[in-house]
Amino acid sequence: MNERTIELTDITPKEFWGAQDAHLEVIKKLYPKLKIVARGTLVKAYGEKEILDEFEIRFNRLINHFSRYNSIDDNVIERIVQTNSQDEQRMADHDKILVHGLGGKLIKAMTPNQQKLVDYVAKNDMVFAVGPAGTGKTYTGVALAVKALKEKQVKRIILTRPAVEAGENLGFLPGDMKEKLDPYMQPLYDALRDMIPPQTLDDYIMKGIIQIAPLAFMRGRTLDNAFVILDEAQNTTHSQMKMFLTRMGRNAKFIITGDPGQVDLPRRTISGLKEALLVLKDIEGIGIIYLDDKDIVRHRLVKKVIDAYKSIENHD
Repeated sequence: MNERTIELTDITPKEFWGAQDAHLEVIKKLYPKLKIVARGTLVKAYGEKEILDEFEIRFNRLINHFSRYNSIDDNVIERIVQTNSQDEQRMADHDKILVHGLGGKLIKAMTPNQQKLVDYVAKNDMVFAVGPAGTGKTYTGVALAVKALKEKQVKRIILTRPAVEAGENLGFLPGDMKEKLDPYMQPLYDALRDMIPPQTLDDYIMKGIIQIAPLAFMRGRTLDNAFVILDEAQNTTHSQMKMFLTRMGRNAKFIITGDPGQVDLPRRTISGLKEALLVLKDIEGIGIIYLDDKDIVRHRLVKKVIDAYKSIENHD
């Protein structure tokens, strides 16, 4: 009897098989001539070679579907087993959804400028996304990073921020290093939790597939095969920005996001973001996208708050 072994790579078996292994039972019914056994992350199938060949192809499509959409159900299993690869690909490409988040949430560009950011990242290895709070620049960037990881375009995601609120000197805060840093990295965690199942996210962080660290930790590294996002870049200094940009390794994508109107640096300290936008604006391969009030996708009051503050700042 022939045997075939398939591994559930980067997938939590409990989430893939469903309650009481319901999805496994559906697959077994669709392949009555095979003996199928699941143990941990390994699936073993026994039977005739021709049927095993077909099973392996279809089962790998199920794995790809789960990696993309974070879920499968009985209908999906039956459809994938009974349709050809071209039909499945057409369904996957039906719109410009970036990531299928948790609970069926569809994550995609919500405004023309956000779509422009998506297009710029496709064409350039380094992109600056600049705009006020709530314009979705960080969220869209994280979605692009997760998409690249799921599609195996990169091997890891690295998210970083300058911890300027604590002066990058976190010694006075209680707890270990992670506990000290987490409050400053929370917006990045929040975005990831919308897009990746909790257990999978924990596994990715533990394995270093997803790394979230303050900018100071980037010094001396070469970032290969990675999708890297520098958030809150308006709070970098000249030397920090130069250090970060020169970390870029082979097969890397860099997104730098920031709001030049929200600089928290000491007075007379030049923002590394503002300087970089001037110095790098004419370099081929670097894209710069400016988002504005029309791109605000938070609560409708956020735009009114920004407008109100803008009016008094303009009178100063």
